Amino acid sequence: MFISSNLIDRLKLPFRKDRELCASLYTILGFYPHRIHFYKLALQHKSTALHGKRSTDEHNERLEYLGDAILESIVSDILYHHFKGRSEGFLTNTRSKIVQRDTLNRLARETGLDRLIHSNSHSNAHNSYMGGNAFEALVGAIYLDRGYNACMFFMRNRILRQLIDVDSMAAKEVNFKSKIIEWAQKNRIQVEFKVVEEHHDPHSSPVFITRIVLEGLDGETGKGYSKKESHQMAAKATLRALQTDKQLVRSIFEAKSQRTAQEEQPTSLPPQAPQEQE
Repeated sequence: MFISSNLIDRLKLPFRKDRELCASLYTILGFYPHRIHFYKLALQHKSTALHGKRSTDEHNERLEYLGDAILESIVSDILYHHFKGRSEGFLTNTRSKIVQRDTLNRLARETGLDRLIHSNSHSNAHNSYMGGNAFEALVGAIYLDRGYNACMFFMRNRILRQLIDVDSMAAKEVNFKSKIIEWAQKNRIQVEFKVVEEHHDPHSSPVFITRIVLEGLDGETGKGYSKKESHQMAAKATLRALQTDKQLVRSIFEAKSQRTAQEEQPTSLPPQAPQEQE
């Protein structure tokens, strides 16, 4: 239903590059775009806007924000019907595995979306999230162009049926530490993993307790029989707290704002030039 109604639009595109992009998008999406400018924007990394001193309306961050919300909604819908009777916690964990940055980066590579992104070469070499961000922006573009049902078609038929095994993904162990580091990097939040206690249990096995600190504020603690395990348990508990405690999230971002404001202030007066001797 998505192909025939758009084939005429595709043939009427005035520029050869737009026709080529339309054909590439059809391979990825399974349907042709109505309004190609949304998709061109989704593929425009902010590095090109900064380089050309263009406005924020000419790169994909706003579409990324929209696509992130749509993607979570669609994946939640699909998982709710696929895993009948499973708990809210199970569904939330499975969804997080699908929408996490590593998965979206992989999807961008496997669909060929990453090859369509416009960015300057320096940013492309140093931005490991570019593909995943563009994938979210693509979902945002689909939503604006075709609506929610088209987004559902894309995710259900092109992604989850061809590139992601939902059952295997649900059984996959989550790297909670990577997830919280990813979230912190995306939001430019300072994060630390502090081992606050070490002792031995009654069987003489070493026990480590780690606390996560976000922008100087205490997160949750985790206990394990290795530092790595305690990091994972602390990250898991802190992620749960971030999902449920809005005040904690608000406090973290307020602390970040205060830190960045202080960093922008000069710490001392500029040095005076030595006076020349006559």
